[in-house]
Amino acid sequence: MEGELTMASAVSTDLEIARGANLKPLTEIASQMGLSERLLEPYGEGVAKVKLDAIDALADRPKAHYVVVSAITPTPLGEGKTTTTVGLGQGFAHIGRRATVAIRQPSMGPTFGIKGGAAGGGYSQVVPMELLNLHLTGDMHAVTAANNLLSAMIDNHFHQGDELGIDQHEVTWRRVLDVNDRALRNVVCGLGAKQDGIPRQSGFDITAASEVMAVLALSTSLRDMRERLGRVVIGYNRHGEPITAEQLKAAGAMTVIMREAIKPNLLQTMENTPVLVHAGPFGNIAHGNSSVIADLIGIHAGEFLITEAGFGADIGAEKFFNIKCRTSGLRPSAAVVVATIRALKVHSGRHRVAAGKPLSPGLLTESPEDVHLGAANLRKQVENIRLHGVTPVVAINAFPGDHPSEHQVVREIADELGVRSAMCTHFADGGRGAAELAEAVAEAVKEPSDFHFLYPDEASLKEKIETIATRVYGADGVEYDLAATRQLETYERNGFGRLPVCVAKTHLSISSDPALKGAPTGWILPVREVRASVGAGFIYPICGDMRTMPGLGMHPAAERIDIDDNGEIVGLS
Repeated sequence: MEGELTMASAVSTDLEIARGANLKPLTEIASQMGLSERLLEPYGEGVAKVKLDAIDALADRPKAHYVVVSAITPTPLGEGKTTTTVGLGQGFAHIGRRATVAIRQPSMGPTFGIKGGAAGGGYSQVVPMELLNLHLTGDMHAVTAANNLLSAMIDNHFHQGDELGIDQHEVTWRRVLDVNDRALRNVVCGLGAKQDGIPRQSGFDITAASEVMAVLALSTSLRDMRERLGRVVIGYNRHGEPITAEQLKAAGAMTVIMREAIKPNLLQTMENTPVLVHAGPFGNIAHGNSSVIADLIGIHAGEFLITEAGFGADIGAEKFFNIKCRTSGLRPSAAVVVATIRALKVHSGRHRVAAGKPLSPGLLTESPEDVHLGAANLRKQVENIRLHGVTPVVAINAFPGDHPSEHQVVREIADELGVRSAMCTHFADGGRGAAELAEAVAEAVKEPSDFHFLYPDEASLKEKIETIATRVYGADGVEYDLAATRQLETYERNGFGRLPVCVAKTHLSISSDPALKGAPTGWILPVREVRASVGAGFIYPICGDMRTMPGLGMHPAAERIDIDDNGEIVGLS
C-alpha cells in the first residue's frame, strides 16, 4: 500500500499542484479581459464558453502585442513549450503588464498515451487541469461527431445508389476517434448483409487530425465555418472531379453539431491569468495552432496576447505565420524560441532520448561542448523566425539537472545572433520565474515589425513546397513520387493552387528524417503523397512515414490513471 501511495504521488505532482490553485470566479477573469458577464456561458465553476459576440464587443479596444511561442526541434519528451507559454502569461503580471494566453485543447489520445496532458506543468499550469486534459466542454466530441456524420453520409450515398458517381477508390475522407488505437488505422467497413452497406477499405485518424478540427481552428465566424465545411472535399468522381460535403448535403448538419464548439473556452492559470483554450489541430498533419476566433477575441483583451505554435519553429511557427496569420489578418509582434539544455545536447548527435526511458547519464553530465555542438539547431530556428521579419527571443527553459556553464553557452550564442535571451524557472517558480522573459519580450515588441509571408498566394504549389523545403528546412531540393506529382496537378487543375501549403513531416528533426539532428544540410525532401484540406484551406504534402492515428506504448499513461475512494482522479499528468 505504501508503495502504491508513493507511486501515485510521484506521477500526480502536476495534478496535486493544480488542485492547490486559488481560482478566481470566471466573471472576474473575464472582467480583466474587458468581457462582461453576458458574454459568458458557464460550464460548471472552472470553465465558461465565450460567445462570439465578444469579437464585436471588444473591437474598439486597443490591439495587444501578438506573441507566438515556438521552440527548437524538440526531443520526444517535449521541451516545455506550453509551460513556457503559460509561465510567460503569468510573468507579465509580475512586471505590471496584462496578458491573455491562447492555447490548443489537448487530445485525449496523448493524455492516455505517452506524452500525457498539455496543461503546462508545475506552477505554470492552466486550471482546472483535469477538465482541460479530458472532455472540457465537449468540443473534441463535437468534431468527432461532425466528422463521422459526413463519413456515414458518404457510405449511405453509396448504399442508396451513388447519384454523384463517386469513385469508391478515390474517397479520401476517413472516420476519427480521440483515442490512440493503431488497430483502426486500416479497416474495411460495410461488411455483413446487403443492408449493412457496401464494403470498402477505409480507416480512422485521431480526432486532432480531422479536417473538421482544422476548419474549427481557422474559421473566423459561424458563417465562415459553414462555408468551409461545405467546401470539404471527400473524394473524386469517376472523371477526377472533386466531390464536396455540400454536394452530399452534409455541411449544414455538420455545422449544427459544431455550433457550440466554435465558441472558445475560458479558463485561467495558476496565478489567474486569463486563458482561451480552443481547437486542437494535429501539429504534423495540420497547422498545430489554437483557433483564429480565440485570437480575434484575445487580441483586444490586454496588452499582450501570448499564443503557442506546435513543435519547433520549422513546423509550428512556419505554419502559424503562413497559414494562421494569412487567415486571421493578425500580425505577430515577436516570437519566443524555447530551448532546453537537454534538447541541445541531443542535437549534438552524441545523445539520444527515448520516451518512457530514463535519461542517459551523459545528458546529465556537465558538457558545454555538447551544447555548443547542438546549437546549430537553435541558430537555424532563430533564422526561421527572422525569415518572416519577426523579432525572436530565446527562452532558456531551465531543468534541475542543468549546469550554469551550459546556460551560459546559450546566452553567448543568443548574443552572437543578436537576439535577447532569458533564463526561465517558471515550472518551479510560476510567473516570477518568467519575469525576465516577460521583460525581454516587452522590449522585443518595441522593435519595428517587418512581418511578411514566405511565399505569395500566386506561387504554384510546387514553388510553395520548394520554398519551405529550401529556406526553412535547409534542404537542397524536393523529390516528388509520381503519385504526388499527379495529385498536385489535379489540385492545380481544380483551382486549389492558391491555397497555402502545410507540410506534414516529423517534428523530431528539421529534416524529414527524425534521426538527423542539429541543422542538417545536403539532403532532399521526399514528397510521397499530397492531400487537400480544401475546407480548412490548405494543401498538405506528406514527407516520410506520417501516422495520423497514433498507437499506445508498452506502458501507456492509461495504466496508471484511476479514481480513488473519494472519487478523485489519480495518475493524470
